[in-house]
Amino acid sequence: MSIKTKNWTAQIDRMPGAASFRAFGTVTVAHTGITPKLVMTDIQDKSLDLRLELLLETSNDVSLPVETDKVVEYKALGNSNVSGVSIFYKGEQIHHIDDVLITH
Repeated sequence: MSIKTKNWTAQIDRMPGAASFRAFGTVTVAHTGITPKLVMTDIQDKSLDLRLELLLETSNDVSLPVETDKVVEYKALGNSNVSGVSIFYKGEQIHHIDDVLITH
């Protein structure tokens, strides 16, 4: 199954009291009852490249059968030195973020 994604961004926030890292993007899902979620994978290498897995959770609620763009985000509080992010779906890399935005 192929998956459509776009507008990926990674950001390290170094503002006092708000230190955090987040990665976010847009995922096109098959219907409104699907919610995308980003989680850190169990396997991380020793570099500063973060590996995240995209999961698609399906609700049992009534949903519209129309392709829908949904924003997905991973956020971790605290100081971060991430230099890149690899996004995986079902074990295959679907995107890599090379440029991490740093805000002070």
